[in-house]
Amino acid sequence: MSIEQQQTLDAILRQSALPVGSSVEEQRRLLRDLVSAQPLPAEVTVTAASLGGVATAEISVDGVEPRHVVLYFHGGVYVIGDAFLAAELASQVGRRAQARVISVDYRLAPEHPYPAAVDDALAAYHALLEDGVAASDIAFAGESAGGGLAVATMVNARDHELPLPAAAYVMSPYVDLTLAGTTMETRRAADPLLNRELLQPRVTDYASGHGPASGLISPLFADLSGLPPLLIQAGTHEVLLDDAVRLAGQAAAADVAVTLDITPGVPHVFQAYHAILDEGTAALDRAGQFLSAQFDGTTDGREAARQVSS
Repeated sequence: MSIEQQQTLDAILRQSALPVGSSVEEQRRLLRDLVSAQPLPAEVTVTAASLGGVATAEISVDGVEPRHVVLYFHGGVYVIGDAFLAAELASQVGRRAQARVISVDYRLAPEHPYPAAVDDALAAYHALLEDGVAASDIAFAGESAGGGLAVATMVNARDHELPLPAAAYVMSPYVDLTLAGTTMETRRAADPLLNRELLQPRVTDYASGHGPASGLISPLFADLSGLPPLLIQAGTHEVLLDDAVRLAGQAAAADVAVTLDITPGVPHVFQAYHAILDEGTAALDRAGQFLSAQFDGTTDGREAARQVSS
């Protein structure tokens, strides 16, 4: 752990945080400009494709012989971001899991509110199964809203009687769109990126008249029984910390094998800053070990236990 790295990252993020009250269009532009300034590594290739009529970005890494598939869901509070902007972080997951990554470019609110994202995610997964990929060779991964969508898609797939993936890995999952987590206030000063005022308008955009406590909008409130092993990672410097902690508790109560991995002093989706933050690299390494264990069918990570470090 490097306090200097953490402080440097915090300063950078506070300068680039999305302004409260800015429009969706402005937030999309700012995010695109920020991510575009960080080119993909030369060994990463991203190709536009589709699954089940849903646009996707297929991500491969030179030197990685993929034996499995990670179906990836990007973040952006269901309103900003896309499958291609998430390619660098998604490629890091694929690299460590020895898997090819398919990043789902689900439709965004407010143009396409709930249930568009949920429908697209399920359609993409169903198509992957129809293409002959075994569920045991698939893992879900996602960050922020994408982490929530990964969990919601497993619930949705179970309810549609589809076979479930081998595992899921979620980073700083956004799973409570009622914004009721205690850390929404207690971590407000520590979080350089998010706050209630920034999130609330985007909840309205996405839920669009549906109750935000619905299980497929806020999977924290869904029945999680029967889901595969789940790795949840979050940092202590984020207002969504309580989303991660409560999700782990709900999963454990539903007899899901869940690992809660909390890193102190780091922000929302800190894994994205692995190039300048040692904790990001270490967390991705742990995720790679977890996913590899699930794909290989070993007992690592399958024990129904919660591991909490803070």
